Amino acid sequence: METIRLTTAQALVRFLANQYSERDGQEQRLIPGVWGIFGHGNVAGIGQALLQAAVTQEADLPYYLARNEQGMVHAAVAYAKMRDRLEAFACTASTGPGSTNMITGAALATTNRLPVLLLPSDMFATRAADPVLQQLEDSRGGDVTVNDTFRAVSKYFDRVSRPEQLIPAALAAMRVLTDPVETGAVTLALPQDVQAEAYDWPVSFFRRRVWHVGRPVPENAAVERAARLLRGARKPLIVAGGGAVYSGAETALRAFAEATGIPVADTHAGKGAVPWDHPCAVGGIGSTGSYAANELAREADVVLGIGTRYSDFTTASHTVFGNPDVTFVNLNVARLDAVKHSAEPLVADARLGIQALDGALTDWEVDPGYRGHTRHLIARTREIEDQCFNADHGPLPAQTEILGALNDVLDDRAVVINAAGSMPGDLQQLWRARDPKAYHVEYAYSCMGYEVAAGVGAKMADPSREVVVLVGDGSYLMMAQEIATMVSEGLKVIIVLVQNHGFASIGALSESLGSQRFGTKYRFRDGDSGLLDGDVLPVDLAANASSLGADVLHATTVDEFRTAMEKAKAAHRTTVVHVETDLYGPNPPGHGWWDVPVSQTSALDSTRAAYDTYATHKQSQRHYL
Repeated sequence: METIRLTTAQALVRFLANQYSERDGQEQRLIPGVWGIFGHGNVAGIGQALLQAAVTQEADLPYYLARNEQGMVHAAVAYAKMRDRLEAFACTASTGPGSTNMITGAALATTNRLPVLLLPSDMFATRAADPVLQQLEDSRGGDVTVNDTFRAVSKYFDRVSRPEQLIPAALAAMRVLTDPVETGAVTLALPQDVQAEAYDWPVSFFRRRVWHVGRPVPENAAVERAARLLRGARKPLIVAGGGAVYSGAETALRAFAEATGIPVADTHAGKGAVPWDHPCAVGGIGSTGSYAANELAREADVVLGIGTRYSDFTTASHTVFGNPDVTFVNLNVARLDAVKHSAEPLVADARLGIQALDGALTDWEVDPGYRGHTRHLIARTREIEDQCFNADHGPLPAQTEILGALNDVLDDRAVVINAAGSMPGDLQQLWRARDPKAYHVEYAYSCMGYEVAAGVGAKMADPSREVVVLVGDGSYLMMAQEIATMVSEGLKVIIVLVQNHGFASIGALSESLGSQRFGTKYRFRDGDSGLLDGDVLPVDLAANASSLGADVLHATTVDEFRTAMEKAKAAHRTTVVHVETDLYGPNPPGHGWWDVPVSQTSALDSTRAAYDTYATHKQSQRHYL
């Protein structure tokens, strides 16, 4: 057997550079590069290996420098989302805090079922120098390290304590990264001494490998069962989730909806699978869903879920599907999701499953009256949207007016990124996506701080698209430093920084739950009340963005915002458009509910009143059995 002597880190770099994924005959690099921040745990291991690969050209694995370890995982996840989970960056960090900074990003990746390869550095496998700098000592066992925290948020975890262990660990990692059912964060913990240890590796370990991402074919009997239920439906509804996008099922879904007349609602991950102005498109569904989608959901007798995991925001905490006899048919590549709500499962690739259902329902469509009812609800929804876009609010504009202007000035291929705060709810009702990649809202983990870093990954994934990061001041303050990465990498990203001096979403939620917006505003502490309800803090976020290397434009009105956006679109480098909006809205009208428990007993009148409202809503909540 032919061998080559390399360190474990050098072997890993060479291995990763030769991994490819394939679907539908198209191959691409599985690991297009490595994000990293170096410290004593990886600078002489993975760092040296990446340098050697670049200098000698023995392996093509580009390195990208991030400013925060959590941020680089977010960038990697955004890249994978844009590439339909067919590519996944690796992320390397030093021991201790450098590695544990990646945990939130790992949870986000796994919750969203998006692939990322994490390479946290670990303590000495030999324990020759225990305890080393940044090592956690645990009296319960000598093999415990902080990296064990990755186990709970990873789809695969392994600790490579000997060089030869890398071979099965690396192969298992690629298997999980390329499995649409199991994918998420994959973690290979690498002790710093093992990274630098040499071993005679079989040359065959470094051969070019192509990991085939298949399309599971639906079982004929399952298609027949699903079709039988749909044929018996009078008021069916489709809920399109992320699986419809990742499988490239958009064309099939549109054709199926047109042929059958079944209206299509979407989740955050599924928005754009059917264009907003398609006659069957009824908008977002659930807690922050549109009027049309939620009205149809309340009446639906059969719900066809396609690639959705039915989060509580999709089901409005199990209240939006109001028909007591509602039946579910779930088309999903993962059986875990296919059987939710006691559904008739159709376990298959979304595109192939839709095509199979289309073939089984060639002579069936909904009643013409139901098509007319759908059109009526859509028309009413458009009126609501237009009212939000043209609120004529003052003195500060409403956030919905900014979204309306943004809708107008961006083309269909522009990517809008968001994750947390009040904006996801506004966007789900109001954003008019015509392209499946145009709506990039991370709402499985809804992680504050995702947006700016995700802008880096999305732009790297498709430089031909305009990428617009839509971020509130709360999320910006969590993590904005990857602006410096945009600048250093020469990426042109537009950042719309909406400042309202507080947490608008949680503030409104707090008020509705009887907690009076406590702790949700950016204010000085008042000397009399002792609460944070004094004057507004003199925080200049625009100056902060400028200090990180971005160009900054200011807007105080909706018209000024439109003008600033046109300038930002014409720019050739990262540009921040700063605009202030009213912390108190108005926001779009609510058509759904979200279960956030209210204190059952309280000395506050506001809390007692909120509990009465909460108890009323709970009466309509049920398991879909």
